[in-house]
This record gives sequence, C-alpha cells and structure tokens, in this order.
Amino acid sequence: MAYTNGFRLLFIAAACTAVVGCSSVEPVKYSGIDSSNYLRSNMSGDADRVPYRYNVEHNWQTYKKLMIDPVVVYHGQDNQFDGMSDTDKTELAKYMSDTFAKKLGTRFELAHEPSPATLRMTLTLTGAEGTTPFLGQFTHFDIGGTLYNGVQAARGGKALFGGSVTYAVEVRDATTNELLYAEVAHQYPNAMNIGAAFGSLGAAKTGIDKGAEALAARFN
Repeated sequence: MAYTNGFRLLFIAAACTAVVGCSSVEPVKYSGIDSSNYLRSNMSGDADRVPYRYNVEHNWQTYKKLMIDPVVVYHGQDNQFDGMSDTDKTELAKYMSDTFAKKLGTRFELAHEPSPATLRMTLTLTGAEGTTPFLGQFTHFDIGGTLYNGVQAARGGKALFGGSVTYAVEVRDATTNELLYAEVAHQYPNAMNIGAAFGSLGAAKTGIDKGAEALAARFN
C-alpha cells in the first residue's frame, strides 16, 4: 500500500509538470531548412499541430503529379530529438517516407522527374520524443492518468509521458522551384489512444500517419 501511494504521489507530481508544459516539445522555425525565412506563426485553428506555415494561394487541382525527395534527418543545433538514437531516427525517417508516399499517392501520380503540373516535396524530420517506457502505458490504465489523458484528448493535447514527432514540409513547383507551401508540424496521437502508447516509437509513427493524412487533405 505504501508503495502504491508513493507511486501515485510521484505520478501526480509528474502530471503537474506536464500541465505547465515543462516536458512539451515547442517546435521552432528550424534555421537549417530553406523555407525558414518564409514561415510565419499559424493563426488558424490547427496551430497546435502546425505552429508555422507559409502558403501561396494556388489552385492545387492544376497539379497532377508529385515528386517526393528522400526524407532528411535534421542535424541543426535547434533539432529536437532529445537524445534519440540514430537507429530510431533512421527508422522514423523511413516510416515517414513510406507513409507520405502512400497517403499522397492517393491524390497524385508519384513521379521521379520534373515535368509540368508536378509538385516537388521535401520532408525533413526535425525532432521526435519516444513514449516513456512503462509510464506511457501505465497512464492509460491508472485512474489518475486516464482522467488527465481524457482532459488532454478533449483539448487536443498530448498524452502524459507520450511521444510525438516534429517535421518540416516544403512544397515547390517542380519545374520553376517556386516555394508554394511550407509548414512545421508537431504531431502526436489522441491522448486516449492506448495502442499508440506501446513501443517507444508508436506515438511518433501515429503522429506521422496523422500528418500525412492532413497534408493529403489540404491538396484535395
């Protein structure tokens, strides 16, 4: 009983820390990406997921094809990998490449060479945080953790001890190289998504899924 009470006190203290944002990733306009000077604070309703954006008013329906460059792992000093291993970064980059190609391939014909009516997309993995082992799963079964995550889910926030991913997207006209769209995204699962809490990279991969779906919808 003493152990249980002690653990709950520790859990409450950790939850309080999370509430004030001490453990949250705050994405930046990464200085090492080409679109950094174009990005502006996003004032739209999705600012919690896409804090920075650049957008040229354009009829996306004029584009039929899409080139996707190999995903780049960002090594600038303002990266947000929080000590993540190179192996995990490589795994996330590959997952990101496969997922964006699959999701956007439902909207565009994927291409390998510039041509008219073709977009070119550059994806840069700029940061990620893994789900905290044991604690990330425990919070989905503990009463206190469930309550906290329920509140987070309602407000669109991240689960306690949960993981996330940050990345940059840059979209250009493939023939003129004009920058048409760019964003910095911070994606993570719904705070009540129990399945995404298992595996250190589960939450980050779910965040990539959500980001790819959201971007595909933007071009429809």
